[in-house]
Amino acid sequence: MTAENSATPDYQRDIRAVADALLAHTGPIVVLSHENPDGDALGSVLGLTRALRTLGKTVLAPMTVPRYLQFLPQPGELSEPLTEWPAHALVAVLDVDNNDPARVAGADLSTFSGPVVNVDHHGTNLRRADAGVVDPSKPAAAMMVADVVDALGTPWNPDIATALMLGLNTDTGNFAFDSVSAETFACAARLRERGARLGWLNDQMRQNPRSYYLLLREVLGTLEFLHGGRVVQTRVDEEMLARAGATWEQVDNYVNMLRNAEGAQLAVMAKDYGDRVKFSLRSRGPVSAQNVAVALGGGGHVPAAGATFVGSYPAARAALDAAIEAELAQVDAVEPTA
Repeated sequence: MTAENSATPDYQRDIRAVADALLAHTGPIVVLSHENPDGDALGSVLGLTRALRTLGKTVLAPMTVPRYLQFLPQPGELSEPLTEWPAHALVAVLDVDNNDPARVAGADLSTFSGPVVNVDHHGTNLRRADAGVVDPSKPAAAMMVADVVDALGTPWNPDIATALMLGLNTDTGNFAFDSVSAETFACAARLRERGARLGWLNDQMRQNPRSYYLLLREVLGTLEFLHGGRVVQTRVDEEMLARAGATWEQVDNYVNMLRNAEGAQLAVMAKDYGDRVKFSLRSRGPVSAQNVAVALGGGGHVPAAGATFVGSYPAARAALDAAIEAELAQVDAVEPTA
């Protein structure tokens, strides 16, 4: 797998193609995103779903929402995972490559033979859909969905704007990442003008249960500084979760905290499931989390990526170490360390 991280040259044309496909379809539309949905996945799905329903479309949005995001969906907006496809459906896949059905959650995309549209901002996307827009220069898929909503001609309301603001806010680290551009702030301003409840979103997102902090204590007990402090790494397993009374979803935000360690260029959070290990990676400066993830069979963005290794933790750790060493050697060959 390779990554293409440049902006698409035909962005507006591709946005129009996605909107036209959605408008022309007369059957049900199934809106999907990736496994373990984050704020961008949920915000994108809710934003598009609410917009399409405003236009009178029949929409199904199967998604299992993690606890920390359950404040946003309204009753009945989302459904349980599909066991069969509705007749004459179109599928809209957001914030994940539709060519990676193992990562698409909510339904088994490998069994679907109908039309598919795709809106994504990951450089590892293969760009194969009936209609699609893929632009890694956009810091959040929700920013792209906002452009689709404009192209649909949907009347805006605060519920649509707030959902998309969640995606924009979370995938930019509260507008703190270097991926934020003047265009990002312009999109945020448009969403605020349309009623997005930014302060309410931030207040909801900052509330954590007691188990979050008890698990954090467990996780910090595994903390390692490697490669002269350039890499900071932690691990979590089922026993740690049990002691803290926590769940896997509560682990996801820890890697962003690790990234703040002074001198660290790569932060690694390892979820050890026993038979497989899922790595969450965050990087800064010249180090690419994307390169490390791709070497492990995963993908994502340059500063934020992930991969799943099938096997024991020792085997996964060896593969991770090799990928990190290769990335650091490549960086040092271009920018020798002092």
